[in-house]
Amino acid sequence: MSNWKAKRFWKAAAVTEGADGFGVALDGRPVKTPGKAPLVLPTRALAAAIAAEWGAQTGQIDPRQMPLTRAANSALDKVVPQHAEVAALIADYGGTDHLCYRATFPAALRAQQDAVWQPLLDWAATRFGAPLRVAEGVVPIDQPPEALARLAAVVASMDAFELAALHDLVGITGSLILGLAVTERHLNAADAWTCARIDEDWQILHWGADDEAQAHASAKRAALLDAERFWHLVHLRD
Repeated sequence: MSNWKAKRFWKAAAVTEGADGFGVALDGRPVKTPGKAPLVLPTRALAAAIAAEWGAQTGQIDPRQMPLTRAANSALDKVVPQHAEVAALIADYGGTDHLCYRATFPAALRAQQDAVWQPLLDWAATRFGAPLRVAEGVVPIDQPPEALARLAAVVASMDAFELAALHDLVGITGSLILGLAVTERHLNAADAWTCARIDEDWQILHWGADDEAQAHASAKRAALLDAERFWHLVHLRD
C-alpha cells in the first residue's frame, strides 16, 4: 500500500452491513483490499473508524494517515492466508522477550528494570501459566518449553484481525508479554511504550537525545497506539 498513489474520487464514505460482517463503500462502491479481497470487517465500530479515515482524505490519498485501513488490509491479505505462520512469528518473541534481559550495570538501571518488568513477568506467569526466566546481559537463554507452548497457544487462538494488531504491539515493543498485556487491558499502549523504553530513556537522561532518533521513536509510539486502537475496535460490539 506504500506505493499506492491515487486521488480522492468519491464524495462520501459510508458503512455497509452484510451477512459476513461490515464494510466500507465509497459512493456505494465497496472498498477492497490491495489484494482485491472484499474489505469485510468484524465490527461496525471498526468499519465506521475506517470509513472516517477515507472520509478525511483530501486530494492525493495518503496511506500513512490511514493506519486502521492498513491494519485491516494486512489482516485480510497477509494474515488470513498464512495464519499459522504469522502466529508462530509473533509467539517466537516469547523466547527472547525484551523484559527477560536485565542490565548488569549500572545498578540504578537494573533496579528500575526489575521494578517495572518483573511484575509484568509475574502477571504473565499467573495469567497464562507461563513463567519466564530472567538473564543478565544480552546472552540468549533458554525459556521453559511448557511456558513458551502456553504463550504460543494463546497467540494461535487469535483471529486474523487480532493477530494484525498483536503483530505491531509485540514487534514495536520487542516483548510478547507487553503485547499480550495490552490486549488483556492489563496495561495500556502508552504505558507499554514507557516500559519498553527504559533502556533508551536511561541513555537519553544521561547522554542527551538525538533529534532523528526521537522522531523515529515518536513514529513508533504512534504506531503502537494505533495498534491498540485497532485491537479495541475489533472487539467493540454494538
